[in-house]
Amino acid sequence: MQRSLATTLVVLVVALPSVAFAQARMQCTDFLKLRDEAQQKALAVRTATEHKAERKEICTLIQRFAAAEESVLKFLVANKTWCSIPDQAIKQAKIGHERTLKFRTLACSEAPAARPKQPTLSDAIATPSIDTAGNTRTGRGTLDSLTGNPLAK
Repeated sequence: MQRSLATTLVVLVVALPSVAFAQARMQCTDFLKLRDEAQQKALAVRTATEHKAERKEICTLIQRFAAAEESVLKFLVANKTWCSIPDQAIKQAKIGHERTLKFRTLACSEAPAARPKQPTLSDAIATPSIDTAGNTRTGRGTLDSLTGNPLAK
C-alpha cells in the first residue's frame, strides 16, 4: 500500500509540471489570436485614414484598436514569465499603446478651428495679387507684344 501511494505521488509530482507547462503553452498560443485581432483593427484604422474617412468613423475604429492593443499589452505583462516575453517587447508595446492613446485623443476630439491666414507682404503694402486689365499699363511693359498687352484684353 505504501509503495503504491509513493508511486502515485511520484507520478503526480512528475505529471503536474508537464500539465502546467502544457496549459502555459496553450495560454501562450492565445497571444496569436489577440495579436491578429489587433493587427486587423490597426489595418482598418490605416485604411480609413488613407481613404480620408470621416472623423467620427476614424474615432470609432481607433477606439476599437486601442482596446485590442490594451488587451495584448495586459496579456504580455500577465504572462511574461510563462511565455518568456522579454522586457524590451513589453516596453515597446507600452510605447506603441501610448502613441495610440495620443492619436485616439486627437481623432476623437473636436476639429480645431481654422486659424486665420497670416497677412502677406502684398497685403501690408496693398498691392494687387493678380495682374488684370485694370492694374496693368500698356505701351512699354515687358508683357507687351505686337498686338498689345495680353493681360489688358
